[in-house]
Amino acid sequence: MVTHDITMIKLAWLIPLFPLTGFLVTGLGYRHLRGKLGGWIASSAVLASFILSVALITEFLRGAAPASLSLFNWIPAGTSSFSAELLIDRLSVFMLLIITGVGFLIHVYSIGYMQHDGGFNRFFSFMNLFLFFMTVLVMGGSYLVMFIGWEGVGLCSYLLIGFWYRDHKNNDAARKAFIMNRIGDLGFILGMFLIFFTFGSLSFNRVFGEASRLTAGTPVIAAITLLLFAGATGKSAQIPLLTWLPDAMAGPTPVSALIHAATMVTAGVYMVARSNILYALSPSSMIVVASAGLLTSLFAALIALFQNDIKKVLAYSTISQLGLMFLALGIGAFSSAMFHLMTHAFFKALLFLAAGSIIHSLGGIQDLRQMGGLKKYMPLTYGVFLAGALSISGIPPFSGFFSKDEILLGLYKLNPALWAIGLLISLLTAFYTFRIFYLSFSGSFRTKKVNEQQVHESPAVMTIPMVVLAIFATIGGFAGLPEIAWKNGLGQFLKPVFSGSESILSVTIQPDTSMTIVLMVSAVVVVLTSIFAAWYLFVRNSKVPSGSDIAQGSLERAIRNKLYLDEIYDSLFTNPLDKISRFLHEKVDSRIIDKCVESAGSLVLKAGEKIRLLQTGNVGFYLFAMVICILAVLFFSIFLK
Repeated sequence: MVTHDITMIKLAWLIPLFPLTGFLVTGLGYRHLRGKLGGWIASSAVLASFILSVALITEFLRGAAPASLSLFNWIPAGTSSFSAELLIDRLSVFMLLIITGVGFLIHVYSIGYMQHDGGFNRFFSFMNLFLFFMTVLVMGGSYLVMFIGWEGVGLCSYLLIGFWYRDHKNNDAARKAFIMNRIGDLGFILGMFLIFFTFGSLSFNRVFGEASRLTAGTPVIAAITLLLFAGATGKSAQIPLLTWLPDAMAGPTPVSALIHAATMVTAGVYMVARSNILYALSPSSMIVVASAGLLTSLFAALIALFQNDIKKVLAYSTISQLGLMFLALGIGAFSSAMFHLMTHAFFKALLFLAAGSIIHSLGGIQDLRQMGGLKKYMPLTYGVFLAGALSISGIPPFSGFFSKDEILLGLYKLNPALWAIGLLISLLTAFYTFRIFYLSFSGSFRTKKVNEQQVHESPAVMTIPMVVLAIFATIGGFAGLPEIAWKNGLGQFLKPVFSGSESILSVTIQPDTSMTIVLMVSAVVVVLTSIFAAWYLFVRNSKVPSGSDIAQGSLERAIRNKLYLDEIYDSLFTNPLDKISRFLHEKVDSRIIDKCVESAGSLVLKAGEKIRLLQTGNVGFYLFAMVICILAVLFFSIFLK
């Protein structure tokens, strides 16, 4: 068995290699791949990675030990050396299973969604490259290798968000995502410098091993964790770097599903979870992480209530759910955060793909006010969207109930006031999700841009992935049943990864059994009340949002406009930087630097005009000048010794 384990670990490097190969094949041969062939090649590459990920996690279920795999000596630098190191443990294979599994379903769905797009093969090459970097990110055995994947997914998000580059709005959204992520990445880079300065290495095994011997509250650990969290706020769209994610909806819907469900935006959650020992040693950083997560989750949930673009509602929903994950990380419930990351991958990918099915059927319409009555034309999409809506709302036995309830229980154990805020977030989540559901599928058909008879269900290549995701969104929560019912399988699986930090924090997630049941029932009642309120408003009273600011109160108008965050950032940062740039261009660059360069050129020209007069063409003059120069050299060499 040991030999078999070692063999599987040695093959782990193939997991990123498969999508990289798919990228090269579809990218270099995009002019020669006809029909849907490029899509199936890219999907097959991801499927191969998924199969190998299943084999790896099977080995860990059978008791395999974690191992590091050094591929080659990457950067020798003096006495230091950085290797291309992979860490194969329970957390990395857990993430690989989600990334490749959900990623494969999104790839297959994209074959149908993008089949008429002129950049079909280019799209799939970018998607494969995206998954290559994401697998590198989660398999990296050091912060340096993780950072390569981290920057790679940032690059690919830029390419995919701006995929339809002929529309300048898409290019603006791509640039915004890229720039805001670079702001957070600066914190990540500074954190890595400080880690190397403190521990003399960037390898996880060495850093975490040495950090575990430090005392809690060490200032340098607080500085490191806060800098790393700055990177996480950018990648996972937390306050204050969250405004790029809703604009990222400019890309094709499968891109939204891939970025929001299982890959890029979860990278920050994974990075904090991977660094759990460091965060456990810094109580102040844990408070910052929890506070940012709580504020982000509540803020995004409020904004989602008043959005009318179906994809933007789901985008703010993603931000809110990520906030819940960071809240769980901040209170030390690392396993709970990863559990919710898994269920979120299922139901959020499902909701985005179902939204894409609606958009595909309506010829590109994304406005909820122009939908309605789609249930009779798209019954399968209706069913899978309902499964996703019930899951994200936290209705048992759907997966979101178990993961969200586990976070709520942890909040109650820490502070009942936090539990109440978490319950409010759950209420808002259920309301805005079923607002989408009822406005899309109930009532009358409202759009005038599409003939009602032309609306139809999506093809099988799109619906089958949605059905598979609906199944996992329904039953996926049973992997982490609460302790009062059964052994928490996922918690036990990840326990070796988080045991060190949980012993430092002395975390106990579960209250007593009776209180657990009361809290679970209370959460379900609140969510059902919220769903009923949405039904009463949008089905019973047939209310359709106007989207007009005229009759709105100041608070509602502010929430609808994202509390003017973009405008505030423009006033504080963008506009002053623009003014400074214009000043430097007009006053410094044009009037000083350009003048200096031009003056140097003019001086050379004028000097050349004068010096060339010495070239008379008289040989006698040249001989005379040569003799004078020789005498001068002799004079200086003799008398200036």
